[in-house]
Amino acid sequence: MSGGQDVVIPSAEEMNAMSREDLARLGARLDGVELVEYGERYEPGSPADKRAERSVARWFLLAAVSAVAFVVVFIAWPWQYETAYSDKQWVYALYNPLIGLLLGLTIFALGIGVIAMAKKIAPHEVAIQQRHVGMSDEVDRRTMVAELADTGIKMGLKRRGVLKGSLALAGAGLGVAAVVPVLGGFIKNPWDKGDKSDLWVTPWAPLADGSLVRMAYQDGTLVRPEDLAAGSMTTVFPAVPGGAKASDAAVMLFRLRANDPIKFRAPKYETFRYGDFYAYSKICTHVGCPVSLYEQQTGRVLCPCHQSQFDINDGAKPVFGPAARALPQLPLGVDKDGHFVAMSDFIEPVGPGFWENSGKHE
Repeated sequence: MSGGQDVVIPSAEEMNAMSREDLARLGARLDGVELVEYGERYEPGSPADKRAERSVARWFLLAAVSAVAFVVVFIAWPWQYETAYSDKQWVYALYNPLIGLLLGLTIFALGIGVIAMAKKIAPHEVAIQQRHVGMSDEVDRRTMVAELADTGIKMGLKRRGVLKGSLALAGAGLGVAAVVPVLGGFIKNPWDKGDKSDLWVTPWAPLADGSLVRMAYQDGTLVRPEDLAAGSMTTVFPAVPGGAKASDAAVMLFRLRANDPIKFRAPKYETFRYGDFYAYSKICTHVGCPVSLYEQQTGRVLCPCHQSQFDINDGAKPVFGPAARALPQLPLGVDKDGHFVAMSDFIEPVGPGFWENSGKHE
């Protein structure tokens, strides 16, 4: 039902004879809106008109440039973890702020551009509107389409090549920026090394020449048995390039007390220790949080995420919380120079990884 009760509704023939602007004004009157002033904001092609177009286009171009920069940073920036001891740590630390800043700037600039286009390019309009309720009639819907089309025509979008181009770039850039995070995971093939792919092995696997991997602290210092006192625990990493950055490499090295009651999950695990030293994965088998809170008196380690507890004196079996599988144990030894080494890779899935579903390590 039309809002303008006193407006005479023209016939179909009469509407066909009306101009687009007349239809737009008729539509406004039918909606109870009286257009007091209505027309182009500036004279087409005038200096003010071009200045307004450039002003809006600058925001769209900024959005497009930010979107491209976001894609470049997302793909090419060195995002791999760097320790606090690395001189590249500041580069790694900038990754998340940069992608957040650039994506936010893209959305912000595009939004400001749309607002600026409505304020500087859309037709100038002063209207008095009466409120009405209920669904619109056919004539209302038809005239509304005419109003929108007339607004577009009066904005001069057809002749504003710079504005259309910059808006298209901004829209395309935002679209690409939204899609890249989804497609980013397909850029690198995780299976390109076959059975040696990173998803099948950890950095503790022996090197290509058969050398065993040494244990090191986060700063790269190698670990020796005399470094740990009885009843203590420390976190160690593979002494290989990138070993401290691998998500499945962190290991807890324990030196249990000589009188601690020790159980083994299976006879084969008894050979995994070196004297009173035991090594277990630091990655919780529930959802992969770092397990690091060691209570010496009870022999338990706690995962702070969901409170899973593991008994180190009983093969690191779960004794509380949602974790259902023991922490993987790393075969431990000492090389001829007195440094701890991993005698082999883990023989169990690390963390909540997909290994347990593949059957490869069963």
